[in-house]
This record gives sequence, structure tokens and C-alpha cells, in this order.
Amino acid sequence: MMSGMKIQHSVRYDAPVADVYAMLTDPAFREKATTAQVVTKLDVSVVAGSVTIDTVRPNTDVPAFAKAVAGESTHSVQAEQWTDGTTAAFSVKMPGKPGHISGTRRLISDGQATLDTFDGEAKVSIPLVGGKIEKLIADKLTSSWNIEHSVGTQWLEGDR
Repeated sequence: MMSGMKIQHSVRYDAPVADVYAMLTDPAFREKATTAQVVTKLDVSVVAGSVTIDTVRPNTDVPAFAKAVAGESTHSVQAEQWTDGTTAAFSVKMPGKPGHISGTRRLISDGQATLDTFDGEAKVSIPLVGGKIEKLIADKLTSSWNIEHSVGTQWLEGDR
């Protein structure tokens, strides 16, 4: 049995946990942060502590070895199920594609600030190139979160 690629990522917000949680469960914020990531389709749904972000992104930066699997664009559905304002089960599924990401997202108090952390795994079930594609989707996820963090920092400073 093949194991996937481990992913650990953390960013810091200069705001209390409650403010970061409120931001991450605000549909307007999620739309703004995702739009900044270049998408051609976007649907955001937030119901109680359940966040779903359904996107289509162009694959203009996908290497040739992955293009046959990825195609010209990738449809992905990111889901976060927040249980207590600090912890979420997190997943990204790509309908019709042999890969996914799953793990746990946590908001951790750091004095007056908040660490937004992720610990999880990318898995792709394709012999020979699966590991390369796992790295590719893990890198895309962390890049997306860095963009989300940049938008989030401005959001928390009042730029809405």
C-alpha cells in the first residue's frame, strides 16, 4: 500500500482565534481569498461550521507529465468541518481525478495572535507518477493558503 505525501503548513495572523475563525467561516472572505487565486468558477457555501469551496482552476502551470491526468482545468471541492471554532476536518477532492488531500486544520492561540496550521496528506493513486503529482497538489495547496493568508491579513486589518 502506497502512503501519500505528508503536508504541514502554518501561517500566523495578528488577531485572536475567535476573529480568525469568524473570518474563515465568512463566505465573503472565502470568496475574496479564492478569487485572488485565479479561478474560472467559484461557489462558496458556509452553513454553521461547514465550509465548502467548489472551484475550477486553469492548469496553465501544470507540468507536461501531469497534464494528461489533470487536463486543461481542475475541478476541486474543498471542505472544512469546524467542530469547535478551533479544529476542522479538512479535505480537497477532485471529482473524476485519482487524487485527494485530507487532514486537520487547527487555530492555535499564540498570545494575541493565532497560528493557522494544517497537518495532512496528499494521495494520488497512479503508479510511477503518483508521488510527483502528490507533490504538485501539495505545493498548490500551500501556495493557495499563502495567498489566503495575504488576503486574510488585509481582511483582519479592515480591507474588505
